[in-house]
Amino acid sequence: MDYGSLLQILDSTLRLATPLLLACIAGLYSERAGVFDIGLEGKMLVAAMASGAVAASGMTLVFSIPYASTEIVLVSPVVFGLLAGILASLLFALLHAVTSITFRGNQLIAGVALNFLASGLTVLVAQSLFGQGGRTPPLEGNARFNPINLPFADAVKDVPVIGPFYHEVISGHSILVYAAFAIVAVTWWVMYRTRFGLRLRGVGENPAAVDTAGVSVKGLRFSAVMITGVLCGLAGAYMATALQAGFGKEMTAGRGYIALAALIFAKWRPVQAMYACLLFGFFQALALRPDVVESVVRIKVPVPFLDALPYLLTVFVLAGFVGKAIPPRAGGEPYVKER
Repeated sequence: MDYGSLLQILDSTLRLATPLLLACIAGLYSERAGVFDIGLEGKMLVAAMASGAVAASGMTLVFSIPYASTEIVLVSPVVFGLLAGILASLLFALLHAVTSITFRGNQLIAGVALNFLASGLTVLVAQSLFGQGGRTPPLEGNARFNPINLPFADAVKDVPVIGPFYHEVISGHSILVYAAFAIVAVTWWVMYRTRFGLRLRGVGENPAAVDTAGVSVKGLRFSAVMITGVLCGLAGAYMATALQAGFGKEMTAGRGYIALAALIFAKWRPVQAMYACLLFGFFQALALRPDVVESVVRIKVPVPFLDALPYLLTVFVLAGFVGKAIPPRAGGEPYVKER
């Protein structure tokens, strides 16, 4: 495998790992607070549909300068799409929070129900709006998040080793890719350097102790689930408006479950979650370049096997082959305040 092929795989790894990373960090917030969220898939899917549909509508907010034939675009269609995706995911997160926290329903069943609801609802709405078999029209121009060239990327691309790596791998991604990795750093700081993070982790381990200290357990869990909704909204919007050019039926393709496996693999820690998602993204990138895999292993590898690698890794993680992962002790258990 030559250096150019390696850079292409690494570039694809970052792009494919981004929705996994956003969903994984989303699950980290809710599960650290004691709310198991198997509904990440549904939240991502409904966010992808909402963002793709609104971006395809071409909705734009412009400012017209008086006495001049000039208009300034204040909000582009892709930004409206992003906001719509976050809002749709937040509505699903609110439904999950009310079911699991307020009414103390089974968290896993609630998450599965959201996934089924999103699977049918997204296709129904997209078909009703556009009549294209449950898809949105292809997005282009300002209806998509376009790649960003970082400073000096073109100037250093001829520098041996480092230049092509910076030009091909680090530069040239949409803003949501860079935002996802920034969110990892913010999450680490929030979890381990703030009072909110300390209380959030405490709610997942011993909610009675947090309640005794005068902190609302329900309030913290609601906050965590709402943060989960925002991050899943970003993940779904990224898939529809950056990774792909529009929404398609079941386009998340199990990424919510893969994100959960990565979270277990990382033992509910943000930085380790980033590495786990990059690993899963790397396996997905290999499926796009079977020729490179065959040049390394010297045998013909079936493409369906490469496509199945991320899901096989998910099964291995969930089966416990990567070591014992102990979840938050109060995870999955509704909290009942003692009187």
